[in-house]
Amino acid sequence: MKKFSLIALAAAVAISSAAAKEIKIGVVLPITGAVAAYGQTAWAGIKLANKLEPTLKNGDTISLVLVDNKGDKVETATATTRLVSEDKVSGLIGAMVTGNTQQVLQIADEKKVPMIAPAATADKLLDRAKYGARVTFMDSFQGTSFASWAVSQGMKTAVLVVDQSTSYSIGLARAFKKEFEKQGSKLLKELKISSGDKDFKAIVSQINSLNPDLVYMPFYHPEAALLVRQARQIGVKSQFASGDGVSNDTFIELASDASNGYLYTDAFDSSNPPTAKSKAFVEAYAKENGDSNVPGFTALGADSYYLMIDAMNRCADGADRECVNKEIKNSKNFEGVSGIINIDKKGNAERSIVIKEIAGGKAMYKDTVNPK
Repeated sequence: MKKFSLIALAAAVAISSAAAKEIKIGVVLPITGAVAAYGQTAWAGIKLANKLEPTLKNGDTISLVLVDNKGDKVETATATTRLVSEDKVSGLIGAMVTGNTQQVLQIADEKKVPMIAPAATADKLLDRAKYGARVTFMDSFQGTSFASWAVSQGMKTAVLVVDQSTSYSIGLARAFKKEFEKQGSKLLKELKISSGDKDFKAIVSQINSLNPDLVYMPFYHPEAALLVRQARQIGVKSQFASGDGVSNDTFIELASDASNGYLYTDAFDSSNPPTAKSKAFVEAYAKENGDSNVPGFTALGADSYYLMIDAMNRCADGADRECVNKEIKNSKNFEGVSGIINIDKKGNAERSIVIKEIAGGKAMYKDTVNPK
């Protein structure tokens, strides 16, 4: 009887092993190029999440196929097409900035592949998408939340600096402006820059003469770092702030001492892990990297992976793209690294936002704003 049981057990294991398969998830990120800092930090989270949970509950193995889009739209489209057509991926994660993410979304919809964006925040990103979702907040919530918080901290006047070349900056600026003025505070002036600009003398001179309580700059870290440095050099004392576009150590390195006191919104702060999964991930990250400070984009990268495999686990076949896409949008009270996430029918995430302040070259937790 005992011998028979052992044989049966061995047979069952053999059948299970034979049935288990490899499921590929394609990852499209800027590992090189102007916004490489975003892609590299997100990839660190995706890679670690895959190491911690490499299989589905049925034993299927999850393999990651990473492609560097170099922060370029054409490279993004080419890379995504290759992942779907040649690598036969069952899901996609990427890209980072909104413009590139739109390229991934377009191909995901054409090829009917479920896709999760870690960090693209544009409000209308998913309005027409059928196979897209995201784990980060939308610009309307990010901009509105920070404007309301700033007013609550006594900031009554502001200058808004907008990067007119990116939809990210335009959308975030619009949300901030509407809420800031709605709350009774005054927008003194709106100034414009373009990505790639390096000389901000005219801009900082105007800011200096206006002397606002707050200078809100919802754009990416290269320009934000240069602008705040040039402002501090001429003695501007105003509070500077941005959205999650400066959520990386590269901003602090580029801005140097001018980054001290800088405020920005983010999705996660590792000193205040909101879930049990957060705590476990921070511990694993510290063990892996010798540093317990998990960047916000790293947490969002991990959540993109975890949400994808959570949906796969709710399907009879994790490679069933239609089922996975449906289950992603059915995700409620999902316990992620960055917090509790609810996904609506369009694929948008309802979640909290964190406000941070840079002090002594490090980002420090300031406050949390929850959705109403």
